[in-house]
Amino acid sequence: MSSAQPSVPPHVQVIQMATAYWLSQLIYTATKLGVPDLLADGPRSSVDLAQATRTNPRVFHRFLRSLAGFGIFAQQEDGRFAVTPLGATLQTGAPGAARATVLTMASPWAWGAFGELQYSLETGEPSIEKVLGMGLFEHLAAHPDEAAQFSESMVGIHGAEPPAVAAAYDFSLYRSIVDVGGATGNMLAAILNAHPAPRGVLFDRPHVVTEAPALLRARGVEGRVSIEKGNFFEHVPAGGDLYILSHIIHDWTEAQCLTILGNCRRAMKPGAKLLIVEFVLPEGNTPHFGKLTDMVMLTIPGGEERTAAEYDTLLAAAGFKMTRVVPTASDVSIVEAEVA
Repeated sequence: MSSAQPSVPPHVQVIQMATAYWLSQLIYTATKLGVPDLLADGPRSSVDLAQATRTNPRVFHRFLRSLAGFGIFAQQEDGRFAVTPLGATLQTGAPGAARATVLTMASPWAWGAFGELQYSLETGEPSIEKVLGMGLFEHLAAHPDEAAQFSESMVGIHGAEPPAVAAAYDFSLYRSIVDVGGATGNMLAAILNAHPAPRGVLFDRPHVVTEAPALLRARGVEGRVSIEKGNFFEHVPAGGDLYILSHIIHDWTEAQCLTILGNCRRAMKPGAKLLIVEFVLPEGNTPHFGKLTDMVMLTIPGGEERTAAEYDTLLAAAGFKMTRVVPTASDVSIVEAEVA
């Protein structure tokens, strides 16, 4: 007799997909209320936790019980609740940046934008503007705490990528690497740690690079990186041997991408290379995380993910020649280009 579990019927699979937001909001609310942190020192009763979070005791017990059913918490024989290894990832300062990622990507403005997906499909415009009354990056510029949390959430989502990128490409061939829109320097630090010869330039908006010195110092590369503040829609630092755009191009409209790429082309000296680090979508029906984030790009920043052929077309329009696409051990690939 086979011990394999029966397959889930197609209609059940679809219902599970469509109701996934139930669990998303349970995890978001527990994180926002700080429950994983409240359990850091040991198990506590639901009544105690309800008092600490200023919630209804009976309802909060039901809430914790629900999350225990998904392994975020565990209800002990004495009735108290403890945090599990899964739930501990949501504690402040836990490795992996899950807390910031959940608080950003399951936030009211994020799921509100997805709630207006039809608006984006009809208009081609990011629905976040309908939800917030402004673009995402305008909102973050006006809310520094959310901007810092957003930057940390990018580490949570893309955390496996920097070492994979550093291992997949020979950065030792270049003396100066300019990370355009590099935020806190997570990608640049991984590259410099793997390749001791190059020096780096981290370039981004003033409010975005606020946390960069601490990260670069913690990674041991502070002395090899200069931080330049500016707007890549206006200019990028000139004279680098290699320019990196990591998860930048997918955020913007085609016209805005051409502006960014044009500024990079003007800054590049003869022989310099351009690397675009993105989810390069496979053709056809092949599953890929980027095919889902493409809808995030549509509804929130207003950009898009692309196939290799679409990157080739975009780069040609900006005066570049795509030379190759380098896969990595993560979901991203490296699109290499040079001035045509």
